[in-house]
Amino acid sequence: MIHTLTTYESTTTDPYENLAVEEYLTFHVKPGECILYLWQNTHTVVIGRNQNCWKECRVSELEADGGHLVRRLSGGGAVYHDQGNLNFTFCMRKEDVNVSRQLQVIIEAVGSFGLTAEKTGRNDVAINGQKFSGNAFFDSDGYYYHHGTLLLHVDTASMSRFLNPSKAKLQSKGVDSVRSRVVNLSSLCPDITVDTMKHAMFAAFSKVYGLPATPLCTEHLNLDTIQKGRERFASDHWKYGQKIPFTNRLEQRFSWGEVNLDLHVNEGQITEALLSSDSMEADWFSDIGTEFQGLPYRTDILCKALDRSLEQHLVPADIRADLCQMVQEQI
Repeated sequence: MIHTLTTYESTTTDPYENLAVEEYLTFHVKPGECILYLWQNTHTVVIGRNQNCWKECRVSELEADGGHLVRRLSGGGAVYHDQGNLNFTFCMRKEDVNVSRQLQVIIEAVGSFGLTAEKTGRNDVAINGQKFSGNAFFDSDGYYYHHGTLLLHVDTASMSRFLNPSKAKLQSKGVDSVRSRVVNLSSLCPDITVDTMKHAMFAAFSKVYGLPATPLCTEHLNLDTIQKGRERFASDHWKYGQKIPFTNRLEQRFSWGEVNLDLHVNEGQITEALLSSDSMEADWFSDIGTEFQGLPYRTDILCKALDRSLEQHLVPADIRADLCQMVQEQI
């Protein structure tokens, strides 16, 4: 039974530190305690634990734009975060979980602005059929968290840009996201801002549980442990190196011929590659691909390796540029 409410508000928009704090709070929550943690990320795509990041978002484009790719501990689908998005996490022991009650905090907070929200069948929260809050869950050894998003005034153009990659030729066993119609709460009520929603969430937390909430001071956190967690979440191995094998066929027709580049990838590295073309200059492309084995599946690295290999085969610069552009657009 919950008898202690604690609140914590992040002081950073660094997504890797925020996930590390979330993990720390989860594994340090006391029996009978519920922690409500509010946090924001800047320009970030967050994917579920078992998702293929390249199938879920435009990874190279996101990172070239200064954005961050984050893989969280929980399952579920990919979401876009910016500072128009407020994130929440309920941390507690597994025996104290009550998803309906936790979702009621969100419904009450939104209701304080005169809006009527309801839970949908997929543990989302929506208004008039439009989702503004997606939720995911994690538990380990009796420790549990329920976290999600609150769309306040998210840049939906960026959301669409980075969460809608071309998937026609990429085959993967990773879990796919389910896309839904979404709505920004500020478009329904101009009084909703990040600050007003934070106050509303903390007030609703106490109201729903019928208990006062005590803020947690940063001084009570183990910053060394959190820093180690941050380094893990930010590591290439965590972000890209999951054991989710997949294949991707890049193909395009140019004025000089059609080309196919078949890539087999596992744990974020290319395990096999084959470049083929119906070009009249077939010798240009013979034996190209074996040198890609073991390379990270990253656009910049693959483009450099491809250009170097093509140059060694005396492929003209304009055709090398065409192929590198294909890689940049299709990965």
